[in-house]
Amino acid sequence: MERRKTGLTIVELLIVLGIIAILVGLLVPALSAVKNMARETKQKAQLSTIELALAAFKNDYGDYPPSSWTPAELTGDYCGAQKLAEALLGWDLLGFHPKSAWRADGLDVGGGTGTYDPAQTRDLDADGTPDTLNERKGPYLELATVNAFKLGNLFPSGLLAPNTYVMCDVFNWRKVVLPNASTAKAGSPILYYRANTTRKLIGEIYNALDNDALVQMKLQMDGKDHPLGRQNNLYEFFYNYIRDPKIEARPWPYRPDSYILISAGVDGLYGTNDDVKNFGD
Repeated sequence: MERRKTGLTIVELLIVLGIIAILVGLLVPALSAVKNMARETKQKAQLSTIELALAAFKNDYGDYPPSSWTPAELTGDYCGAQKLAEALLGWDLLGFHPKSAWRADGLDVGGGTGTYDPAQTRDLDADGTPDTLNERKGPYLELATVNAFKLGNLFPSGLLAPNTYVMCDVFNWRKVVLPNASTAKAGSPILYYRANTTRKLIGEIYNALDNDALVQMKLQMDGKDHPLGRQNNLYEFFYNYIRDPKIEARPWPYRPDSYILISAGVDGLYGTNDDVKNFGD
């Protein structure tokens, strides 16, 4: 009696391979979605940590850090995202100086060494420790939690001071080379806008210009549209983006009494649906 062959035929093998390919095709997007959800959760946690640090800063100094940006023709090289990093980490990551002039060069109001003293030459008590270090407060955050990078490591050129720091999100937008020649993955800078609580118009409570220079720098590097940087109709997109839809009587922003934080999300574009924010949904 002839023995029956038990192996798979070519047709059966192709069917099995086809089924495996279909399953892999279904699995890969699912895994990617899970990964993105995990990173979004991590980003929300980072923003919550920043909010706690800002609360501590306000408790110490009576208000949140400024976020204003001076137009470029008036040497505007220091925007909201940079000032957020200075407030919570310090101009040089060694803590915030209470008399900060919020200058990109780290000098005091008169252009002297009375605050951060970048060269660290001020040592009036001759104890070997620069006086500025004894005058600092904080940092309010651990560096490991906020991904601080110099702008010059993220962008080769632009309006803003390259030797100042920003805090980046967790989405690893690009790989950067550090001064010691090592590499690190950096996310997109977190945008910070402080509310002007004395105003009653949405366009005066928050100022789209506070981080516009930074958004434009990223737009130029990416070569893609960042909706938050659209300047038409006096930044109409930005103000619709921060508008609270629950208030119908007049255009009114989320969080009119404090500040807003914005991460560009997984796509690295400011103003799209995957942005992670401390307001809205």
